[in-house]
Amino acid sequence: MMSNPLRYALIGCGRISPNHIAAAKENGFDIVAVCDLVPENMKDKILKFDLPRDLPQYTDYREMLEKEKPDLAAICTESGKHAAIAMDCIRAGCNLIIEKPMALSVRDADAIIALSREKGVKVCACHQNRFNKSVQKIREAIEKNRFGRLLHGAAHIRWNRDWEYYARARWRGTWAQDGGALMNQCIHNIDLLRWMLGDEVTEVFAYTDRLLHPYIEAEDLGIALIRFKNGAYGLIEGTTNIYPKNLEETLYIFGEKGTVKGGGQSVNVIDEWVFSDALDDPEQVKREHHENPPNVYGFGHIPLYADMAMAIRDDREPYVSAEDGKRALELVLAIYLSAAEGRPVRLPLADCSTMDFAGRFERENQDG
Repeated sequence: MMSNPLRYALIGCGRISPNHIAAAKENGFDIVAVCDLVPENMKDKILKFDLPRDLPQYTDYREMLEKEKPDLAAICTESGKHAAIAMDCIRAGCNLIIEKPMALSVRDADAIIALSREKGVKVCACHQNRFNKSVQKIREAIEKNRFGRLLHGAAHIRWNRDWEYYARARWRGTWAQDGGALMNQCIHNIDLLRWMLGDEVTEVFAYTDRLLHPYIEAEDLGIALIRFKNGAYGLIEGTTNIYPKNLEETLYIFGEKGTVKGGGQSVNVIDEWVFSDALDDPEQVKREHHENPPNVYGFGHIPLYADMAMAIRDDREPYVSAEDGKRALELVLAIYLSAAEGRPVRLPLADCSTMDFAGRFERENQDG
């Protein structure tokens, strides 16, 4: 049992970091250090969140791990750096929350999982939308078998990312540090679809393209068909091409005895709730599981952090485990592979990396 507050450190003070700092503060963590290659980013977060002015600031996370010895660190850097930082943290005995995607290759995800088990370190993949009120209610219906036989589901991510978004951080949209719309913007809903429909995927067939963003390396549109081991099917449609701004992120689940639609900006509301058992009032369910967050990140970081603290205290797996993070990553990589090679791809993947697709769209444009 842990009686003292968790000693917490943040690695990466960019766009997503405010959600992590807020969650750490809300859960009463002892924030012992921040780390970023750009000192101004650290100073900005210290001021915005009224952290102690003398809070230790590091540009080298290894030095931070050695000197501060945090119980828990959050990795919020460029995605391509997640794996190397995670391995160093695990070797130092530090528990981890890793922003999505947890890595950019199956091999790196497997290495993180294996080393964390060897060292007895807890690793949480930051798929915070699993904690949305709407998503929790849908998951409850899945676990109670209210849908009966699961037939199919669909994840639609219809967002906008413009030139300015990519210009602010040149690593975005690159194969080495990010991936495209599916890996960055869509992976949360892809995680939810796989989780809801049974996790075990047998085959993927997909198309991806770069239609409106010639200044990035990766895709801005992906469409995929998924076949699950339990006989259900999934459809993924994700894009950052929607004019003029984010439209919606929706999740549909269809079963022989139930129909559900989660909607809003990022599956924050329930738009449809119909079951043959009539155990609850659909309108009441919609009212009680409606959230209106200020941005697409939602409110899920706070409960995710609370769960991670309990996982460390009780020596159990986090609600969103490293294995969950690998499953979401693997599905996106399978989509990339299917689209690049024009064929169905069987899962599990032995190994695959975003770097396997470097130069793909440039080559296709040259080929006409």
